[in-house]
Formats: sequence, C-alpha cells, structure tokens
Amino acid sequence: MAAVPELFSPEWAEEVRAAVDRGPGEEARAGKLDSYWEWIARARASYSSSWALGVRDLAGRGPHYLRLGWKDGVCAEAAVVGPDDPLDATYVLAADLATWGALLGGEDPGRIVMYRGLRLEEGEVVRFFRAIYFFVESVAVIGRVPARVP
Repeated sequence: MAAVPELFSPEWAEEVRAAVDRGPGEEARAGKLDSYWEWIARARASYSSSWALGVRDLAGRGPHYLRLGWKDGVCAEAAVVGPDDPLDATYVLAADLATWGALLGGEDPGRIVMYRGLRLEEGEVVRFFRAIYFFVESVAVIGRVPARVP
C-alpha cells in the first residue's frame, strides 16, 4: 500500500491534479441533478485560469500554496509554491490549516467557500464567481484526495 502524501507536498499536488482533471466520481454525481453537471461541463470546457489555494499556517514553514493551472478545461499543471517562491495565479485563495483539515475530513466545500473559510484574496471576483460551481466541485475532489495533515 502506498504511503499517504503530506498535505502541500509535490506528491499530493500531483495526485490532486490528476483527481481534479478526472472530476467527481459517480457517487458524487449521483447526489445532484444532471443539469447541474451539464452546467459544470459547459463552464469547464474552455476554462483556462490558474488557482493558488493556500494554507496560511503550515507547521512553522510559512504559507504554502497548491497552484493548479487549467488550460481549455484540462488541469494541466500542479505545483506547491512556498513562502519564498513567486506566486503567479489568476485567483489566490487561502485558508488556515484547520479549514484544510475540515475539508479533508468531509466538511462541505460549498460551505467552506461561501462562508469564507477558503477566502478569495486576489483575482477578479465577478469573473471568479462565474464558474463557482465548477470551482466548488473541484475543491470537493481535492478534499477526497488522501493527505497527512502536518
């Protein structure tokens, strides 16, 4: 059995990239209307932006970000960006480690985003919210990728 990667490690970032690129599984899809998933498919089809999803308080190592790059609906790249690295993303969002732990523990990602647990810090708000359901479902996928919380 493979070891569970640490949250905000390069191994975890690659597992996240592959998972969000696949999208939600059948179990997740079964709980929502087909029209919802059709809307997400349309929003995703030409999506070409990048997200930097951060943790502010990573065990004495300073803020770290999972940077996911989307090109024409494909999650084409993933990287972990540390506090000393340049942060270049269309949208920058951040949360504390407790919020990341809650996400990994099954907390509703829509609730986390809407109640500003994962807060948009940089990027055009109106443009970001045009694809909010796609984003939230991607965050849900991220929450299902196993990770050890440091």
